[in-house]
Amino acid sequence: MIMSSSQEKPQEKSDQEAFSVSVSEGFNRWLAEAGGSISFSTYQVGKFFFIGLNPQQQLSIFERTFPRSMGIGLSADNRPILLATRSQIYAFDDLLKPEQKSNDYDALYAPHVSWITGDIDIHDIAYDANKQPLFVSTLFNCIGTVAPGFSFKPVWRPPFISSYVAEDRCHLNGMAIQDGKPKYVTCVSTSDTKDGWRDHRADGGMVINVETNEVCLEGLSMRHSPRLHNGRLWLLNSGRGEFGWVNLEKRSFNPVTFCPGFARGLYFVGKYALIGLSEPREGKTFDGVTTARQNERKRHYCALRTYRCRYGNR
Repeated sequence: MIMSSSQEKPQEKSDQEAFSVSVSEGFNRWLAEAGGSISFSTYQVGKFFFIGLNPQQQLSIFERTFPRSMGIGLSADNRPILLATRSQIYAFDDLLKPEQKSNDYDALYAPHVSWITGDIDIHDIAYDANKQPLFVSTLFNCIGTVAPGFSFKPVWRPPFISSYVAEDRCHLNGMAIQDGKPKYVTCVSTSDTKDGWRDHRADGGMVINVETNEVCLEGLSMRHSPRLHNGRLWLLNSGRGEFGWVNLEKRSFNPVTFCPGFARGLYFVGKYALIGLSEPREGKTFDGVTTARQNERKRHYCALRTYRCRYGNR
């Protein structure tokens, strides 16, 4: 299991609970079979969550507050964990040695390293081949990394972006990593003007090959979280509430299921896809996006869902 760096405390009673957690029947069993724990973030209330099981196979929940908690990045062995926040990147080290336990937990994470980036609106984050943080700066429309003496060092930007400027022109936010290098990114449009992407939310989304600068797929809506898994490129076509995969040869998107919420955050555990869902919010970011209309007929909620993914005849 992966647990946070503090002791579990009973929830204090108050007139208004800070948050509550409920799970579907069978979730504890699935988590035990998966052999791990789940971490996720929510930037609106600035929380970083760890959810696992205690020795009695009951849910064990930890949370800590970090302003505008966003992308989470893992190394090959999940040690340490990266967390992008409003103006800093944190690296959480596991304090325990292999086979060592603390109060029956087999991992104990604490933030020991931090990089101050300033408010550059980091979304997806990962480790590069040199075990350095690699991230999408949505505000500066580029992929960047940490560098001494600078808030960050640009690594790549889309060919239609004319300069590195803090204007969120195309809303670049998703990054798929292959062998420690960025392979694909997603953005909302090819706009090169400040906030120009907002005029193309419904169908301007695209996938770009970072190595070739080629646009692999167009016509998506508010797409997020591209991930390479089992030889396929998967992503969340969030504006239409779809989870699916990209046929790069035919340049088509193949939906697998409808997600009843605004989908952001995707991770694979074997044949299961873990997807973060939030209730679509009213306002300029979501006006005109299809999901908001579809979900008027469905129950809104914040959730983490798992979906079974099939590959070939397996």
